[in-house]
Amino acid sequence: MRKTIGVRLTAPLLVAALGPAALLLAPVASAAAAPGVAAVPGMAAAPYEYLGWGSPQKPTDVMKATGVKWFTLAFILSDGGCNPKWDGSRPLTGGSDEAAIKSIRAAGGDVVVSVGGWSGNKLGEKCSSASALAGAYQKVIDAYKLKAFDVDIENTEFGNATVRQRVVDALKIVKSKNPGIVTYITLGTTPTGPDATGKDLIKRGAAAGLANDGWVVMPFDFGGHTGTMGQASVGALEGLKAAVKSAYGYSDDAAYRHIGVSSMNGKTDEAGETVSTADFRTILGYAQQHHLARFSFWSVNRDRSCGSGTDADACSGVAQSPYEFTKIVVQYQG
Repeated sequence: MRKTIGVRLTAPLLVAALGPAALLLAPVASAAAAPGVAAVPGMAAAPYEYLGWGSPQKPTDVMKATGVKWFTLAFILSDGGCNPKWDGSRPLTGGSDEAAIKSIRAAGGDVVVSVGGWSGNKLGEKCSSASALAGAYQKVIDAYKLKAFDVDIENTEFGNATVRQRVVDALKIVKSKNPGIVTYITLGTTPTGPDATGKDLIKRGAAAGLANDGWVVMPFDFGGHTGTMGQASVGALEGLKAAVKSAYGYSDDAAYRHIGVSSMNGKTDEAGETVSTADFRTILGYAQQHHLARFSFWSVNRDRSCGSGTDADACSGVAQSPYEFTKIVVQYQG
């Protein structure tokens, strides 16, 4: 999402020159000229919290302790069909999840809601068409009047080309029906950037004219890397920036402003791979330098030291003070 914007016609100039239909001719150009999601205070720093497991902390307690205002709440899954529920089982409204969102907003914060993740039934696979998938996404957006929406595309949903296209096309419908909504697509990465499947997804987005606000990589579970995890994360982001710039024809600045990072705090799923607070500070400096769309991490639940018998979903596995990673991320303002 970043750097030097070259000469391009903005939407008002296009309309003046070619009429209102011109806006339909150049969705990517208008997206590249946009100021970026940092215009919404705090949205760019919205760490993940998953309320269904991992001994979740009260979001309002996290807000008081860290100053964080936004959370990315995970995950919305399929209930077995083309219908969204929290973890595939809890209702969108009337339950603990809606109550948590209301408490965050009452305390002056807000939420991004994330669809997908590694496990469970994915809406992208269970919904048979882009319009049906967009309808499922819309139910979530309407339930909470969302300003931002994240699709964390992993595992079989990520690996299926038909489903990748369905997700892209569904998000384009969502963007058209919800003016101003911020969308993120979050995917895995290698230390040098997205793999061939990830690049294909980005290319499909560009070809469809999807004005996605943030292509976000998860720089961990590498299966091997050189240097620190902070350095490896920067390498992955540079590869992502190159892929987004190439697919969309963005300037360097615009490409940086349309990418983001979602790290993992402490010990990851890979044996011997640890992301330290020093690595987070490296990522923070890079994000600040280039004005990334997003600096998030997985997860608030893990942002504390482990006690005896504590599940790895509920602690970082490293020596730390409570919320040490969140306190770094919250410094990022776009």
